[in-house]
Amino acid sequence: MSENKVKKQNQNFGVLWQRYGTIGIFLLLLVVLTIAKPSSVFNSSSIPQILKQSSVNILLALGEFFAILIAGIDLSVGAVAGLVGIFSAQMMVAGIPVPVAVVAGVLFGTIAGFINGMLVNKTDLHPFIITLGTQSIYQGLMLVISKSQNIYGFPTSFTATMSASVGFIPVTVIIALIVAVILWFFTTKCKAGRNIYALGGNKDAAWYSGVNVKLHTLVVFMISGTCSGIAGIVLLGRVGAAAPTAGTGYETYAIAASIIGGTSFMGGKGKIPGVVVGGLIIGLINYGMTALTIPSSYQKIVMGALIIISVAIDHLVATKK
Repeated sequence: MSENKVKKQNQNFGVLWQRYGTIGIFLLLLVVLTIAKPSSVFNSSSIPQILKQSSVNILLALGEFFAILIAGIDLSVGAVAGLVGIFSAQMMVAGIPVPVAVVAGVLFGTIAGFINGMLVNKTDLHPFIITLGTQSIYQGLMLVISKSQNIYGFPTSFTATMSASVGFIPVTVIIALIVAVILWFFTTKCKAGRNIYALGGNKDAAWYSGVNVKLHTLVVFMISGTCSGIAGIVLLGRVGAAAPTAGTGYETYAIAASIIGGTSFMGGKGKIPGVVVGGLIIGLINYGMTALTIPSSYQKIVMGALIIISVAIDHLVATKK
């Protein structure tokens, strides 16, 4: 009887964690920050600032979500975002119209994702190895293309648009939410999206069911590259300059946001809204540590701890089931 009771409690915890874990973490952080420094949370500038810091994290996490959904990973998302920023910045400085430079930059990110997907398919190596290698390649290309120098001098129309707000909501967040809605529709209403879930749940079973595994793997990394490309444009507009080290370490934030957002590291489980909230959590943590004057070096410690705790809980829940 007691054993059945323990099993039931474990199942209840698993259900509660899957449904409310992400929101619970967000509310807990909000309460802690409010208690620690009330003036830093609810004021006219804090909410837009938190949202601005979250926009890049949300976009990168959306791309990372698909890579993790198939039980893989994409370590190159930050490097792709930085490389797209360098590429688009040089086009703008050269006098190419802003819309052309932006579209070309996003397509450049899609191509980078296509390269990742093709390498995974052709070599049959785990995406960790492939994207670890391409991460280094893309970072090297950033230094080569930019000649290790920051790029300035964008048209005012670009910087003004990317720094604008609709009410208290920054344009960059609106862009991230539009992308999230499109991907939510793709994962819930399109056959290809459901096939990606099946691929992450059981690769062999998906193949026997007629799912083109290599094609869907390629699509996953192209989506990741596209999201990284959009994140690179947003980061470029937010910072106002393209640095040769831009995007470095952002893959950690993307992975943390996806995992905290309820995406299972074992694949086949996760939802877009949870990833969006996960990106907001990362933005809130970064803003909160800055508001509390905690050194930025401690942010990586916090992110690493959150990843370990979230994956451990997810593994525990899966094992109990």
